[in-house]
Amino acid sequence: MSRFPSILKCIVALALPLALPVAALAQSVQGQGATFPSKVYETWARAFQKAGGMAVNYKGTGSGDGVKQIIARQVDFGGTDAPLPAAELTKQRLVQIPMLVGGVVPVVNLPGAGGSVQLDGPLLADIFQGRIKSWNDAKLVALNPGVALPALPIKRVVRAEKSGTTDGFTRYLAGASAAFKSEVGASQLPAWPGDVLKAEGNDGMVQTVRTTPGAIAYVSYDRVLRDKLTPVKLRNAAGRFVLPSERGFAAAVLESDMNRTGDDLATLLDRQGNESWPITLTSFVLVDAEPETGAKALGALKFLYWCFMHGDQLTNGTGFAPLPVSVQSRLAARFIQVKPRDGVSPAYQSF
Repeated sequence: MSRFPSILKCIVALALPLALPVAALAQSVQGQGATFPSKVYETWARAFQKAGGMAVNYKGTGSGDGVKQIIARQVDFGGTDAPLPAAELTKQRLVQIPMLVGGVVPVVNLPGAGGSVQLDGPLLADIFQGRIKSWNDAKLVALNPGVALPALPIKRVVRAEKSGTTDGFTRYLAGASAAFKSEVGASQLPAWPGDVLKAEGNDGMVQTVRTTPGAIAYVSYDRVLRDKLTPVKLRNAAGRFVLPSERGFAAAVLESDMNRTGDDLATLLDRQGNESWPITLTSFVLVDAEPETGAKALGALKFLYWCFMHGDQLTNGTGFAPLPVSVQSRLAARFIQVKPRDGVSPAYQSF
């Protein structure tokens, strides 16, 4: 992201014959949606304001709500981990911008286990389908030699609201298990078989898994670090059991068409590579493609552009990975797609 400032500024300058002065900047920017990257957006917002930008308020309410709010034009940008297809973007007059890459991580609360639990995709799918009901099930024991798996019932913790994290998680499970794909399928709000514990957002998932012995949930990797949760070791496409890491997310990107061709909608799930984390996702923001005025669009675009220009530096150590060079080099075209109806292009590239 920080690797393309001069090139990007030249491209943007050529496309901005009319520029809105900085004085017209909105007092604050409102964002809402995906909880997956919410803590990172909050960190970026503080850094942006400290650097002289306006206040940016982001509420993690779930990807489904983020899409709903930006379609209704109730926020300046919406966050989603489940990208909209091109036809829907055109219909709703939206521009979709990839922001960062992260991982969905199964986490457990297993007192006395004495080691990291190892799972593969099919077993994880069986667990969330309700087919494996106890932690000392023979299939789990066979995959975890030397780990004292307790004789506890498995308690599945899932998101209560429409969630892009759930969408990515269930897409991975559906790819790993034909039975899961048939019975549950990939969805932002699936009909989970049997009894499950439902929690709101990443915060709710964290709280529920921490207070429920025998629980298994799925959260963003930054929450694993921040809340000191116990992640599962997951077998990746190379056959290795790996723990989640920023290196693992970057490795998944390198083995995808996001890196090879710059396709920011390319799947990052279950990619090859010794270090690749199997449940790696891209997180996006949505902005109005045809705002009423350039002034109305300026605040959000200025914040997002600033994040883009400082992205590599801002992303390091957050539990997420920056976008690959091949995607970064194409992002200028996304910003230029915003065409205010008053004909005044917002000068978001100035600070």
